[in-house]
Amino acid sequence: MSGIWSSILTASFLFTIIRVSTPLIFASMSSLVARRGGVTNITIDSTMLMSALTGVLVSHYTGNLFLSIVAGMIVGIIMGVFMGYFHIMMRTNMILTGVAINTFTNGATVMFLYAFTGDKGSSSNISSMAIPNWEIPLIKDIPILGDILSGHNALTYIAFVMVILCWFLMYRTPLGLRIRAVGENDKAARSVGESPTRVKLTALALSGFFASLGGLYMSMGNMTVFITGMTAGRGFIGVAADSMGRGNPVGAMLASLLFGTASAVANVLQINSFPTDLVMAIPYVVSILGIIIYSAREKHKQQRLVRQGIAQAERLAAGK
Repeated sequence: MSGIWSSILTASFLFTIIRVSTPLIFASMSSLVARRGGVTNITIDSTMLMSALTGVLVSHYTGNLFLSIVAGMIVGIIMGVFMGYFHIMMRTNMILTGVAINTFTNGATVMFLYAFTGDKGSSSNISSMAIPNWEIPLIKDIPILGDILSGHNALTYIAFVMVILCWFLMYRTPLGLRIRAVGENDKAARSVGESPTRVKLTALALSGFFASLGGLYMSMGNMTVFITGMTAGRGFIGVAADSMGRGNPVGAMLASLLFGTASAVANVLQINSFPTDLVMAIPYVVSILGIIIYSAREKHKQQRLVRQGIAQAERLAAGK
C-alpha cells in the first residue's frame, strides 16, 4: 500500500493525469458541440479510431506530418457529416445510426489495417511519424511545476486551448448562438429563417473535428502506432464527461480530468500487481458512478423546482 501512495504523491502521477485526460477532453468537446446542436453523437469513439488509423497510414506513405494530421481531421469531419446525413437528412433513428456506424468502423479499421500493413492487430509493421512534445520555456525550469506541465505532447496543450475556443464558439459567436438555438428548439429556429439541418450538420462536422484530434493524439502523440480498438471506449467516456459538465466546456474538461485521474490510478495499481481485469475496469466504473450521481442530482433538482412551483401556486391560490 505504501508503494501505491508513493507512486501517487508524485509530479509524474499528475503528469500522467494530464496525459491520459487529453483524448477524453477532445471527446467531451466533440460530444458537447453535437449535443448542444440537438444530436447525441455516439460515433465519437469510432471517429477517433478511424482518424487514428488515417493519421498513421498517411504519415507512413507521405512522410509528411502536416498532411497526416490534416487527413485525420478530414476523416473525422466526414464521419460527423456521415452521421448527420443519415440521421438528419434521411431521418433514421439516431441511436441505431450510431450503432451501425460504430459497427462498420470497427470492422473497416481492421480491414484497412490488414490491407495496408498485412497485420490485423497493429501497424507496427510500418513506420509512423510522431507529433512532437513541447517544452514550455521558463515553466520547464521550475521544480515540480515544470515536471507536471512541461514536456507534454503538442496536442495536449491544444486540447486545453480547444476548451477555451469551444466556450468562445458556443457563447460568443453567431454560429454558437445558432447551434444552441437549434438544439433547444429547432422549430422556433426555423420560424425565424434558420435552417436546423444546416446548423446540425455543422455541429456534427465540428464534433467530428474534435474527435479526430483525440484519435490522432492516441496513434501519433501518446504512441506512434495504431492498435485495433485502441480507443477502448474513450469516446463514450467523453460523452459521460460532457453530461457531467452540463454542456459547459470547462465543466466537461473537469469531468474529463476526473476520469483521467481514475485511469492514472488504474495504471499505478497495475504496476503494483493488482489483478489486471479489475484494474482496467476502474475508469469505466468511475464513469458509471459519475453518471449515476449526476442523474440523481438532476432528478433532485427537478423535484425541488416542482415542489417550489406547487408551493408558489398554492400561495397564489390562497391569496385569491
